[in-house]
Amino acid sequence: MAFSDDYFDEESPVEKLRDILCNIDGKQKLARRFRALYSLKAVVERNANDPKKAKEVIDYISECFNHSNSELLKHEVAYVLGQTKNLMSAPVLRERLCDEKEYCMVRHEAAEALGALGDQGSLEVLTKYFKDPKEVEPVRQTCELAIERIKWAHSEERKHEKLQKSLYSSIDPAPPMPLDADGAESVEKLKNLLNDQKAPLFQRYRAIFRLRDIESDEACKALGSSFNDPSALLKHEVAYVFGQIGNPIAVPYLTEVVNRDNEAPMVRHEAAEALGSIASKNVVPVLKEHLNDRDVVVKESAIVALDMYDYENSNEMEYAEIIN
Repeated sequence: MAFSDDYFDEESPVEKLRDILCNIDGKQKLARRFRALYSLKAVVERNANDPKKAKEVIDYISECFNHSNSELLKHEVAYVLGQTKNLMSAPVLRERLCDEKEYCMVRHEAAEALGALGDQGSLEVLTKYFKDPKEVEPVRQTCELAIERIKWAHSEERKHEKLQKSLYSSIDPAPPMPLDADGAESVEKLKNLLNDQKAPLFQRYRAIFRLRDIESDEACKALGSSFNDPSALLKHEVAYVFGQIGNPIAVPYLTEVVNRDNEAPMVRHEAAEALGSIASKNVVPVLKEHLNDRDVVVKESAIVALDMYDYENSNEMEYAEIIN
């Protein structure tokens, strides 16, 4: 989910934030647990030069895996651990990926997070699941992307690529297409690459993030053209990117996707959250329709998305619970 930098309150005591995240008292609403999670992420980042403190907070975040049955929240925990830029997050992420009884979305996000960390020590386990013909497609494809991202992150090629300075703070599953690459300035060529099912998935993702960085209405329409792709993973990423861009032109695309009867829950959930991030008035009825959705992960995403909508349209300085 695309959260703004002021979504959280990084000054709250970390132990209280852990207790909220893990719902120790059994009374915490899902949206407040999300806020606590992003507050703890900020604490990890703030203590990047204090390994002991950073590890303590990473452990607090990781405790949520054992204190939640929410696929959505556990998936978000895995995402946040990947965004910490801290390799001390890698062992617990590998554990989640290797737990074949874990929710598919959580395992997928754990694999993606290992790629975001650029953790070369995880290449063996990522390769194992990528090459396993019995592995579910979203996990297998995510492992493929993570392998390619880790290799790219440690390559000589990366040092020579001319990348646009991103407006976004997220560490993405693939870098955007380099500015000097053929077609990098052409929305039409990027659209063609995005929709080329024979192209390597990593390159298609690079087209996604280049289109995101272009940000124009044309670029958004090009992104929306991929919502009939057979890959649930790719469609879920496009929905996520729409939430980052925040352009209301994406609302009809996302509404159609979240309302689909036969769409994968991971795609529908991401579409719901993106609607909350865009926060135009016409998203509210759509999200309310899904508060009792058949898929729990979509229902919970609608709850969080409406909370984000309320924040984006309020006078609040921070989207956070202030803890005394």
